[in-house]
Parts: sequence; C-alpha cells; structure tokens
Amino acid sequence: MTDVLPSLPGARTRPGAILVMLLLEAALVISWSAGFVGTRFAVEHAPIFLILLWRSLASGLLLLPLALTVGPKLKRRDVLSHMLFGTIGMTGYLASFALAIEQGVPTGLVALISDMLPLAVALLSWPILGQGLNGRQWLGSAVGLAGVLIASGASLEFGMVPLWSYALPALGTFAFALASLLQKRSPAVAMPVHQSLCIQCLTAAAIFALFAWREGRIVPIAEPGFAFGILWLVVVATFGSWSLYYIALRKSSPARVTAILYLSPPVTMIWAWLMFDEALSLAMFAGLLVSLAGIMLIARSRKTTTRDVNADEPPPSPGS
Repeated sequence: MTDVLPSLPGARTRPGAILVMLLLEAALVISWSAGFVGTRFAVEHAPIFLILLWRSLASGLLLLPLALTVGPKLKRRDVLSHMLFGTIGMTGYLASFALAIEQGVPTGLVALISDMLPLAVALLSWPILGQGLNGRQWLGSAVGLAGVLIASGASLEFGMVPLWSYALPALGTFAFALASLLQKRSPAVAMPVHQSLCIQCLTAAAIFALFAWREGRIVPIAEPGFAFGILWLVVVATFGSWSLYYIALRKSSPARVTAILYLSPPVTMIWAWLMFDEALSLAMFAGLLVSLAGIMLIARSRKTTTRDVNADEPPPSPGS
C-alpha cells in the first residue's frame, strides 16, 4: 500500500485518502469483471454477434462527437492504424471470449484465461519486439499455463461444451496482445484514448455487423433484457472500467493497478455463481492461484515487457 501514498497528496497523514484508493480499486475490479458477466447475461436474450455489434456501435457513436472536437486533428494514417488495431485486438478479443461464453465455457474460466495477457505479451515480444524470454519468464509462462490447465480440467463438461471452445479465450488474449505490441511499435502518432477507442469501436462494429447479418439480424431486439445487456456492457464494462483504469493509473503505479486486476477472475467466478448458478470448485480456485503466481513471475521479470504495454494502451476491455 505504501506505493500509492506518494501519488496521493497528504496521504501519509490522511487515512481517508487510503480508503478512497481502496474503494477506487474495488470499483475497478468489479467493473473489469462486468464485461464477462454482462455478456453472459446478454447471450440469453440475443445472438452473440448482434450483442457485439450494438455494444461496439453504441460505444463508438457516443464517443464520436468527443473524438472529433477534443484532441488533435485526426490524420488518415493514424486512423488507418487504429482501424487495424481494432480489427486485430478489439474484434478478435471480444468475439473470442463472447463466443466461448455462448458455447457454455464457464464465465470465470473465460475471465481467467483472458487475464493471461502478460503471458501472451511475453511470448509474442520476441518475434515482434525482438525481446527474448529470460529464464524467469519461461518459468512464469509454464506455471501460468499449468494453472489454466488445472482450472480448465475442473470445469470441462464433456458432451455439453465443444472442446474447441475452450481455446477461444486464449486466441482472443493473443489477438489483443498482438494488437498491443504492434501498436507499441507503430510509427502512428499516439492519440488520446477517447479517439483511439472511438475508432476501434466503430471498426469492430462494422465487422460485427457482417457477422450479425449472416446470423440473420442487425436490428436491435425490442426486449428489456437485450436493452439492459447492451446498456450494461457500454456504460459499466466499456466506459466505466476504462475510466476507472486510467484514474487508478494517475493515482497509483502501473504495477499495482495490473496486480489489482488479477483479482477479476475470482470476482467473475463469484458473480457467475450468484447470478447464473455456475459451479465453483476448489480445483478452479487452485488453478487460479497457480496462474496468478505465473503471471506475477512474468510481470516482475522485465519491466518493459508488460508494464509498458499496460501503461500505454487500454488493457483488454474486461469483457470490455
């Protein structure tokens, strides 16, 4: 806790400032988990690509006036770059974990696999950034993977959930890691988050519209469950989580914020248990602890591998 005190004026003598920071971090973890829970709720009311279409489109359109009037003038090269990042990162990430949830993969397990971003970044850093893994990173990768296998083995539902669907969250996490690393080495000028997020959301919406059309519908469903699900995903999972993330970064360190986000999988598991009666097991929590140990090994082994990526770009939109 001492690492946040210098960032809070008067925090050394004000317990209230510490309490505010703890409440902020708690809200961040809850909103970070909200994307997975919101998607789990929404798939009971609409096809998955229709949900993703209107989540992305609503978010992008709400940000569009701000993106056009606040911040530097948008240049064609930068817009095209962020359209590429939106195609690889946001589209690939959201579609992969949402499809996994739709297929019946436990929501908490999807959150756990999706939270393995540091492992994915570490593995992709060598071919993209020329940064090879050191011994501790290889060990952390192996430990993290072992934890996912432990948790996955405890939740496999043979004959009920297609086995290939368990690979979807991993593919989505690697897609987001790839987009983050490509953006890090891109010559495009960095733009404010509301502009980059707007471009990426609208890009994702255009792609999801094609898949929604193939599913048979692009018009929103006039049903309270669908409207509530989209509202939840836009307000809480997209705007809420990313806003809280950047507020937390200003008041604390990237290392602490990243570590706090590792609490999102158990919170998601508890939400899914309370709301959807998804099973909890000791093996799932054991796998979670093993995975977190592996992630911490990776995160502490080289500052430039994960902390820079998480500090420069929005992390995987929690279900975001």
